[in-house]
Amino acid sequence: MKKRLRGVLLVLALLLAATAVVPVILLSEADDEAAAVAPAPPFNSSRVKAVSWQPRIFVYEGFLSDAECDHLVRLGKKKVQRSMVADNESGKSVMSAVRTSSGMFLDKRQLILVLYIIMSDRNVFSSTFRIVKDAVISRIEERIAAWTFLPEENAENIQILRYEHGQKYEPHHDYFHDKVNQALGGHRYATVLMYLSTVEKGGETVFPNAKGWESQLKDDTFSECAQKGLAVKPVKGDAVLFFSLHPNGVPDPLSLHGSCPVIKGEKWSAPKWIHIRSYERFSTTKETKGCSDMSKHCAQWAAAGECAKNPSYMVGGEGSPGKCRKSCKVCDS
Repeated sequence: MKKRLRGVLLVLALLLAATAVVPVILLSEADDEAAAVAPAPPFNSSRVKAVSWQPRIFVYEGFLSDAECDHLVRLGKKKVQRSMVADNESGKSVMSAVRTSSGMFLDKRQLILVLYIIMSDRNVFSSTFRIVKDAVISRIEERIAAWTFLPEENAENIQILRYEHGQKYEPHHDYFHDKVNQALGGHRYATVLMYLSTVEKGGETVFPNAKGWESQLKDDTFSECAQKGLAVKPVKGDAVLFFSLHPNGVPDPLSLHGSCPVIKGEKWSAPKWIHIRSYERFSTTKETKGCSDMSKHCAQWAAAGECAKNPSYMVGGEGSPGKCRKSCKVCDS
């Protein structure tokens, strides 16, 4: 159906008699529907509630529309791979039994390829390609910045995660323990975790160190894992904002959190990590010399989105070349 639609657009463009520039959008399956994705309602403070002050945790009900959630899931479905974690000492991305989900990173301001057919009155045709932003991703990025009052340039790319039956992420901190990751943008200051699906059972985000978690009322719909801390159920469209650092920049150990195992259903979520400084300051200018990978695993890490997640290790910065520059395509081989 989509191929037929593209063909019809091309035929219509060729039939135009007058000189014109006719945009013909060649989109992926997800991008075909981007323009029709309904946004969430305007910001409404009544939808935000504080669920903890130690650590600071807030829940925004209906942060994303159902259509926006579905759009993100479609973008992630084709590219999700086994999730990794950052090694506490080296900063390298490694597989670990503590995190068994699969995931991928979107490009910042997800881009769409557009073909423009240029026609003249002499029936001479030419074409040009332009890159435009995915409007859905752009407005979600802007909405996150508006809610958190933190600049977009301080944030990592949105990650799409899928948790299937039994998959989990053991309690951990989002701030870093290694110096490598701290060198780029500093610690992760805040996390916005968006739920893209409602899980029938399990999959809660749990904060085992939150002060006063024992007073949270829970019924038998909460999983056993969720009984061990302050728990937030994954509801499609909702988002959790929590801070990994105190206002003075000191790491907050109470921000320890995890994803409970999925018992029934499937969990899709989209975390957005925001640093204390700009995360975009490192140079990605291509170089013509010294283009190589220093690990046989670079291609696998790059395919899993680690160039965006751990750029200081993978890509490097000024005076400190990364270990996987070739696989991250920041130099010419």
